[in-house]
Amino acid sequence: MAKRDAPDLGGLVTAGAGATSASEIADGIFVSPGVSNAYRITTAEGDVQVNAGMAFEGPSIRERFAAVSDGALRVLVFTQSHPDHVGGTAAVADPKTEIIAQSSYPEVRGYWNRLMEFYARRSRVLWRSVLGDRTEMPASPPDPVPTLLFRDGHAFDLGGRNFELLSTPGGETTDSLVVWMPDERIVFTGNLFGPIFGHLPNLYTIRGDKIRSALRFVDSLERVRALEPDLLVTGHGDPVVGRGEIQKALRRIRDATRWIHDQTVEGMNAGKDVHTLMRDLVLPGKLAIGQGHGKTSWCVRAIWEEYAGWFHYRSTTELYPEPASSVWADVVALAGADALVARAKEHVDGDRPVEALHLTDMVLGDAGGHAGALEVRCAALEALLERSGRENFSEVQWLEGRLAEAREALGREGDDT
Repeated sequence: MAKRDAPDLGGLVTAGAGATSASEIADGIFVSPGVSNAYRITTAEGDVQVNAGMAFEGPSIRERFAAVSDGALRVLVFTQSHPDHVGGTAAVADPKTEIIAQSSYPEVRGYWNRLMEFYARRSRVLWRSVLGDRTEMPASPPDPVPTLLFRDGHAFDLGGRNFELLSTPGGETTDSLVVWMPDERIVFTGNLFGPIFGHLPNLYTIRGDKIRSALRFVDSLERVRALEPDLLVTGHGDPVVGRGEIQKALRRIRDATRWIHDQTVEGMNAGKDVHTLMRDLVLPGKLAIGQGHGKTSWCVRAIWEEYAGWFHYRSTTELYPEPASSVWADVVALAGADALVARAKEHVDGDRPVEALHLTDMVLGDAGGHAGALEVRCAALEALLERSGRENFSEVQWLEGRLAEAREALGREGDDT
């Protein structure tokens, strides 16, 4: 299996920008790389396609596949209903194309459409440095309407090739599915395992989405593992080759996820608070796994809140709409901004950058531009970037974005003096 310990997620999702044609990954099976890859399976009676890419990618996907196959697109399958899987449908599908999705598709598309502005605004924060202006989404095309929805499984054959579609609701969406070709022993998993195969699943994305169930993820993983595929084709990057390698990777992902789940539940029952568990739970060496998309601490919090919700029994104030920031001005007025900044610098110097950010948030929330607070904030963010090892894409994108903002504000403060 190709080395996946230090993946470039930004590079994976922009791979399609430099591609001029589709590539053959197996006999009569082609990939068009993109924000999420699209795949074309050719047969003597027409073709099957897995996913349709983003709306802006649709025309390129159609052109690339037209160059390798003159077969009509008979069936289009969505492995989930995120925009990078369904957005290009209008460009790739013909009026006679059968479109197949899992039965939760209308529900998932429904809440995504209701929150489109919310998700788009947050996605721009995390992805602008990678996708540039493409994060400025134009008016979305109408949602593609599947011609067939299935609940647990659906099988069909076309041109001598057999296909089985299996529901895997533990993926990034509850309408997640995998495409299994039993004769060739090939499985298309889309983003069931996230964008980086072999890494910890992201049970909660900081872009925002419904929390994903750890146990449902494990069940879905086991459904794929039971197939014993020889080729596992994901939504990003190269396929994973070899039954033994695939089984080994799946067991490692399963065991790491299950350990985090079980230790979190045990800690909850023992009366430990969520922040203690986020800090203290570290995967043991035998279960160490890449965290380029999900993080152990984030999984802990997602599991906690999946079971127990938002009231953590820490403070009565959790029940009311006034946040802690509503009294920051009082703290600054009583303690003095300079004293708080001095203490924040002590935290940075003592390798406590998060504590430093708590204090600079107070000062900057009240005083707006405070050069000293901005300097300490920059130092704290730089320390967190160094501590992160720059492994987790979302964490790095968030920290770099906030660091750029702080430096820009500090520059403005300097111009005003």
